[in-house]
Amino acid sequence: MTTRYVEHVMGMPISLALRGRHAADDRAAEAWATALDVLRDADRIFSTYRPDSYVSRLNRGELAVADCPPEVAEVLALGDQARVETGGAFDVRRNGALDPSGVVKGWAVERAAHAFDRLPGTDYCLSAGGDLTCRVSGPHSADWRIGIEDPHAPEKVVAVVPIRNGAIATSGLHRRGDHITDARTGTTPTVLASVTVVHRSLTQADIDATAAFALGADGLEWMRSRTGLVVLADGSRQVFGDSTRSTTSATIPRGMGRWATK
Repeated sequence: MTTRYVEHVMGMPISLALRGRHAADDRAAEAWATALDVLRDADRIFSTYRPDSYVSRLNRGELAVADCPPEVAEVLALGDQARVETGGAFDVRRNGALDPSGVVKGWAVERAAHAFDRLPGTDYCLSAGGDLTCRVSGPHSADWRIGIEDPHAPEKVVAVVPIRNGAIATSGLHRRGDHITDARTGTTPTVLASVTVVHRSLTQADIDATAAFALGADGLEWMRSRTGLVVLADGSRQVFGDSTRSTTSATIPRGMGRWATK
């Protein structure tokens, strides 16, 4: 039996699925409340929509990074690493303003999920806007089966990925519009329709998926050292897999076909 919880935080739906010993008791409710507090705190620090957030105050020049909670420097360091690795396509600084949204979601949800690690005998799957981190409590627990949405027909899935202990993140434009740009040009890439990355860490999966999308056609080369699936604008699909990088025990079904047509 699976128990589900839903709340709206950080401007998006946060949903939790629990199975096992503490799926629907007071300990589950307490862990859920703790996870939501972590997400609300991340919103308080990083939101670009809240005038009182640390990021907004940084952008107004009221603070320096050293004046902020240490989480700010941590997130900016992750963004800078991605900027270097992508040659500037991924950047949390644009036109003189700071916007770490491309890092914060996965980073915050991964931190929030630790609340459920303290529930013995309980499996969990925590989702934020379609990016998920999953755990199972033991070898006899069933996989979490995660559907990858078809960006050309969102009511359909292009693959179902079994995940035991790991994360999956998808970047694309079909849900939120032109919110991803190549920071080198300021334009929205049009070659890729969506990028899905599977990784042991949701923080890294989210960054890698966004970076690949921002790279446009070069994102296919970026994905060759990662595990995931790319749907191109023309409807074709490419599966990528690197067992040395991903420790999730997840595989993208090859039956979907490398470069198969939609």
